[in-house]
Amino acid sequence: MTPTKAALEIVVAVADAIRELGSVPSGHLYARLMGNLSLDNYNAIVKLLENAGAIKVENDLITWTGPR
Repeated sequence: MTPTKAALEIVVAVADAIRELGSVPSGHLYARLMGNLSLDNYNAIVKLLENAGAIKVENDLITWTGPR
């Protein structure tokens, strides 16, 4: 698997988790991922999803706003 494909799969997995939960505190989500993902990478994924309009982040709460 190429690094690009692996990165895309990680972004999709994080997005899927948020979509399934509906909303989740960011710290709780990162706590589940921290053994597999650095904080910098996690923050970059959250920002990417937010900029894409898939999620909304307010006061540490991530809410899915993309299509179901």
